[in-house]
Amino acid sequence: MGDSKSASAGQIAEGVLEQTWEKYWFLPAASRSLAVVRIVTGILGLLLCATYGTDLSDWFGPQGWLPIDSIIAWRSSFAYSIFDVCERNTDLSVAFYGLVFLFTLLTIGFITPVTSLLAALGWASLLHRGPMLAGPADDTMAILLWCLVIGASGEHFSVDAMVHRRLGWHSGRPRVRTRMAVGLLQVHAAVISLAALLAQLKGDVWWNGTAVWWIATRKPGRVVDITGLLLQSEYLCNVLTHGVIVWEAIVAVGIWFTLSQKMVARTGLVVWPIVGVLTACPLWGLAMATLTIPLTQLVDDA
Repeated sequence: MGDSKSASAGQIAEGVLEQTWEKYWFLPAASRSLAVVRIVTGILGLLLCATYGTDLSDWFGPQGWLPIDSIIAWRSSFAYSIFDVCERNTDLSVAFYGLVFLFTLLTIGFITPVTSLLAALGWASLLHRGPMLAGPADDTMAILLWCLVIGASGEHFSVDAMVHRRLGWHSGRPRVRTRMAVGLLQVHAAVISLAALLAQLKGDVWWNGTAVWWIATRKPGRVVDITGLLLQSEYLCNVLTHGVIVWEAIVAVGIWFTLSQKMVARTGLVVWPIVGVLTACPLWGLAMATLTIPLTQLVDDA
């Protein structure tokens, strides 16, 4: 009797787990919110390109600080970059502004399945040319781009959608690959938040509440100088430092529960950019907010 009850409970649990898995990854989903992710990602990509463009030839040029032979010897043997074959500054500029053009096309949603793939490959190529220059925003951008490649991100708010309407083509129906893309965005938002949390907890300054102060005193990456404000109140510095830790823990856990998911995602649209400013990684903060846009339910996907 007891064995049969245990077997029955096990079968029920297995069935619930299977249904949850199927619903999470394979239930067809509409793509309006993913289209918003596409637009924001395209704009962020242009901003990140701007951070490379000012010193492009200094880093990657023929007489640059990162000679191609040294990079090839340093990076993985599987990594490849189209910038490897750019032997002149002119070639380098053509390849780079080609990537900028792809981000522009991605933003407006022009031939999105193709431009999203080319933008993802182009961005990976740029990072492979100087992997030691890549920061958290660059890595998060790569994740966003590949999720857009997987999902149907060009069916709304795009040139593609306008063309389809003119031709009378039916588009915008729920798709499994869109659900997979949204699921991957959620998984990465949680994993990155947890990884950032664990990395920060290795440093004493995050425990004693002074991390924000030490970051604020460094000029590279600083958007706003808040050192004067922090000097007026040690408690404010402690609150901001520990607030970053608490927020990352909330995101890592809170986006998995139905009751808290929407609230956490919506709050993140404001909090993540603030965290980015406090940690001297403003574009990373914006990229993290972008990861959870579909979870905010602010865009009607009906």
